[in-house]
Amino acid sequence: MQIKSLLENNQKWSVKMREGDPEFFHRLATQQRPEFLWIGCSDSRVPANEIVGMMPGELFVHRNVANMVVATDMNFLSVLQYAVDVLEVKQIIVCGHHGCGGVRAALSHQALGLIDNWLRAIKALYHQSLPLFEGLEGEDRVNLLCELNVMRQVRNVCHTTIVQDAWDRGQELAVHGWIYSLRNGGLKDLNVCMTGKDQMDDIYRIESELKGDEDAVVNQQ
Repeated sequence: MQIKSLLENNQKWSVKMREGDPEFFHRLATQQRPEFLWIGCSDSRVPANEIVGMMPGELFVHRNVANMVVATDMNFLSVLQYAVDVLEVKQIIVCGHHGCGGVRAALSHQALGLIDNWLRAIKALYHQSLPLFEGLEGEDRVNLLCELNVMRQVRNVCHTTIVQDAWDRGQELAVHGWIYSLRNGGLKDLNVCMTGKDQMDDIYRIESELKGDEDAVVNQQ
């Protein structure tokens, strides 16, 4: 497929959308109010909007290799802050997929370059979870690590000051972990939903300035 064909496809898509709903692009241009933030893998086989049946404007999306949540990643943190504080999304979905190339690379000893640094946390997760992999080989081993990685990234989202501050001010916000199957196109809920600080390990809880101010007011009364 040549690059020109992409522009031609866009024109066809634009016409089709306007024929089905003449006001679609007008509404899209004047507001963005998605209720969901999707944190997914960059893999081209996992198109976020399509696999959940959502239109443009209904899903705020951040993607990177192996759907990682890294505390020093300013790109991710900027997306998260905008989604939570400005758009006020109510649901955050961390979605990985079976057969993830990033996870597979983390299980190997092959030097791949810069990406090796990005995947180090997945290697550490594998090392910490070794008993779970006893007797597993090939794709079973890869797919289990894909699921464990999603579960870890759900917790990492909740460890951010952005999410904890939102909870402290009473904002409705839930963080979910899902896995996608490339073989059948199905999504699976990994049942790791977190909706408040009481579900976090104590060491990661941060008492925000907002919480401190509230306590001071109570003590003065």
